[in-house]
Amino acid sequence: MALKAVNVTDVPNLDQVPENNASLSLYSSLFSSEGLELNSEATFKVPKFLVIGHRGHGMNILQSTDSRMKAIKENTILSFNSAAKFPIDFIEFDVQVTKDDCPVIFHDDFIFSEENLVKIKFLFQGTVFEKRVTELSLEEFLCFGPQREAGKQGKSLLRKTKDGKILNWNVETDDSFCTLAETFQKVDPSLGFNIELKFDDHIVYQQDHLIHVLQVILQVVSEYAKDRPIIFSSFHPDAAQLVRKLQNTYPVFFLTNGGTQVYYDVRRNSLEEAIKVCMEGGLQGIVSEVKGVFGNPGAVPRIKESKLSLLTYGKLNNVPEAVCMQHLMGIDGVIVDFVQEISHAVDDMIVKPLNEGLREGDDETETKSKLQFSQQELSFLLKLIPELIHH
Repeated sequence: MALKAVNVTDVPNLDQVPENNASLSLYSSLFSSEGLELNSEATFKVPKFLVIGHRGHGMNILQSTDSRMKAIKENTILSFNSAAKFPIDFIEFDVQVTKDDCPVIFHDDFIFSEENLVKIKFLFQGTVFEKRVTELSLEEFLCFGPQREAGKQGKSLLRKTKDGKILNWNVETDDSFCTLAETFQKVDPSLGFNIELKFDDHIVYQQDHLIHVLQVILQVVSEYAKDRPIIFSSFHPDAAQLVRKLQNTYPVFFLTNGGTQVYYDVRRNSLEEAIKVCMEGGLQGIVSEVKGVFGNPGAVPRIKESKLSLLTYGKLNNVPEAVCMQHLMGIDGVIVDFVQEISHAVDDMIVKPLNEGLREGDDETETKSKLQFSQQELSFLLKLIPELIHH
């Protein structure tokens, strides 16, 4: 099913976000002090190269042979605070709203669990159930996986992989599910939040439903955000434009695969379409799959000319050299799984040389060009990268 296009200009009462929450009108101290705030023209400038922890300390890939992909349960308080131990700026996480209107942190559309276990020879076997997160109450959602209450046993937790396999969600260090409110209260306050507004690609959402879900999330943000830096993002173009209409405090980025996948909704199929979504909706930036940027490096200057910020995500962002290359291209930050390795690599390859160059009297542009490549070498690499990505 296709995503239903909503003409944002026709949506009624978009300014009726609760006015009794003063924190919604506040910018974080980081945004204000370093120029990250929205100005009168609603443009947005990132003052430094951002490193953002993907789902906290990194996403879980259960079938991976790399133990780092199964170290800590993704999208949990433990994962978020583990990421905060390293020199990163933000964590990224996924927010959905339960049927009783509580924003919770979870990536997948469905939760899988095994019930009615029966011992057959030496193994326990049962029936696998799938439950849509947004059709669960908060109490039902929290009953899966590890429980905070001592002695309480949670329901088993499985996960469906992209190739259709259903595996036990086993990680080295587990943790309980959490709500958005808990995340604000329990995560290091110096850490910014990149809040991805999660919607199912296969559902056509009515505008009233989108508005309701977004207002529920904004209510929690307004109550708990205080001075914390926040960026909203979404793959759903209508949701992204709506959340921009519903508030003017925090920047909104449009998430895109950058042409690496094809969707029925053409707005999701290229960086050029992403630029249009941002310009039409007054958004502040784009978050693209890094392969989409490397496959179309000419889009970067067009994004910059449109006064939009550009972040990336994807497996290549776990490679230090690919991250450094993006900095040289003018990309504003990366969402990464290997938080420790990439944050330290950025410090060694980008931050320290940049600071040394500035101390020597060079401007930032000159210092950037001295980090790894000459301008001629950079131009050659930008021409070569799309060929490597397509093969």
